[in-house]
Amino acid sequence: MENSDPTARAVQPSVAAAAPVLSSVVPNTGSAAGGSTVTLNGSGFTGATSVTFGANPALSYTVDTSAKITAVTPSGTGAVAVTVRSPSGTSNSVTYTYAATPALTAIAPNQGPASGGTTVTLTGTGLSGATAVAFGGNAATTFTVNSATQITAVAPAGTGAVPVTATTVGGTTGPVYFFYLNAPSLIAVSPNQGPASGGTTVTLTGTGLSGATAVAFGGNAATTFTVNSATQITAVAPAGTGAVPVTATGPGGTSNTVVYTYVAAPVLTALSPALGPTDAGAGITLTGTAMTTTTTVSFGAVPAAFTVLSDTTIVAQAPAGPAGPVSVNVTTAGGVSNSRTYTRVSPPGI
Repeated sequence: MENSDPTARAVQPSVAAAAPVLSSVVPNTGSAAGGSTVTLNGSGFTGATSVTFGANPALSYTVDTSAKITAVTPSGTGAVAVTVRSPSGTSNSVTYTYAATPALTAIAPNQGPASGGTTVTLTGTGLSGATAVAFGGNAATTFTVNSATQITAVAPAGTGAVPVTATTVGGTTGPVYFFYLNAPSLIAVSPNQGPASGGTTVTLTGTGLSGATAVAFGGNAATTFTVNSATQITAVAPAGTGAVPVTATGPGGTSNTVVYTYVAAPVLTALSPALGPTDAGAGITLTGTAMTTTTTVSFGAVPAAFTVLSDTTIVAQAPAGPAGPVSVNVTTAGGVSNSRTYTRVSPPGI
């Protein structure tokens, strides 16, 4: 029997689909240039017809599930409202912030050794939250973001001139340049010895000596030094003892070493014989210490011919001179000795 109840034949009302709900956008910051890939989380995304960032549509988007959309941000500035539209309506909004594009304006110092380790200060704008600092193709050894306008970084090892950049969520800066310098190289020091009291002027030869900031004799700084050219430095040795390494330091680092030897001052203890004729040629034996490097034997102001037999013995030929006493001393790389008296005696009269 046919059901005559009109209510049984009534069409049941349909349930309208809910508008999408947006709970988050991850990450919620990115470059003002756009192009950042973000994930929108929420519900009701099936059939989404648009994703907008402020007034601008996403460059592209993919509805992964009803609860997830992957989108690529358009360009923009500041904080903008992100929404999703579907046939059922427009979602609530969540905030996405465009970070300012960072910029570098200076690096100081702008040079350092090829071995790395130079601490530099980068100045610019938009540097907050920097995630990387690069010296050419190498990451900074370490870096610290001090403020939106300053980063302190430690240069890695490198060579030549390299672009330095900083990267933030807002993008990567244009470059400033850092110059890697080679350490100076020393070939020789001349003279290579002098008195323990210091004061000897020496010439250092080598390469890469321009801009030298220090010259050291062992643990002691040179009394003074002058950079004559990229291949030559003139320096005055400080006081010291023994054989010491000499180095030159410049913006590129510290050189290899050459050896400078401090020589003890000579001491003259005796002359034998201590008497002789007024004419030239008398043989005299000088004894003492530290006489190996003797360069002059003097009888008063007159130099004598001599032969160094050992560190303690010299044989000299007394020059002619008037009767009477004359001071004898020796000069070595270590300085001038004390004096001993040699007395010339006139020949007997007839």
